Amino acid sequence: MNKSELVARIAEKSGLTKKDAEGALNAFLKSVEEALVEGDKVQLVGFGTFEVRDRKAREGRNPRNPEEKIHIPASKAPVFRAGKALKESVNK
Repeated sequence: MNKSELVARIAEKSGLTKKDAEGALNAFLKSVEEALVEGDKVQLVGFGTFEVRDRKAREGRNPRNPEEKIHIPASKAPVFRAGKALKESVNK
């Protein structure tokens, strides 16, 4: 499912127009993004948690030249952890 299909499904289930549904989805995505940038966690009970985790700096290998070692700098990565209810509904 891509974004336009998701917007259509949200509009269908909520009774909103596609334009309003897209606005709501964009507002949700922007709000989650801003919270993660600020270092906050976004918890949706039953659905899951969005959070940022730190990745340590490490040594890696150049895929084009496996003999060459490269330095991979430390970074932050957004992570989604599914909630119990979502896991149970997927596993039915």
